[in-house]
Amino acid sequence: MSALDPNDGARRLAEIYLVVGPLYRRVLRAVEEDSAATGIDAGQRAVLDMLRRHGPMTVPQLAREQELTRQFVQRMVNAAAEDGFVRLIANPTHRRSALIELTGPGRAAINDIVDREHRQLQEACEGLTAEQIDTTLLVLRRMLAAIDLRPT
Repeated sequence: MSALDPNDGARRLAEIYLVVGPLYRRVLRAVEEDSAATGIDAGQRAVLDMLRRHGPMTVPQLAREQELTRQFVQRMVNAAAEDGFVRLIANPTHRRSALIELTGPGRAAINDIVDREHRQLQEACEGLTAEQIDTTLLVLRRMLAAIDLRPT
């Protein structure tokens, strides 16, 4: 395969933004609708999933990873703690920044959510190849990196 002309490539990549925006909003709406049943909103879901995938993290780590403000993440952590989904534990590397850890109920709740989402995504991947998905991830990551490189 030959490389795209930069102008044509830029136009084609811009088409991806036109799909990613509505996709993001639909996913967010679905998570918010699911929150009526789970009691976990999109912000809390994001925090719980990060902890599920990475283990205990600090609020600043969670914020950096999700590109959100520490204040917003702190509110999500506080709400999840009030619901018994997370707890603060001592951080051996930083006394003032506690680690946030999933509790048993928090792990069960996020696992249930992820399992439901996984079943829905199984339908979406019908007929796709691993190579197509790998290429999609490559393109989206390249676009994300390009935004990070833009002049300020």
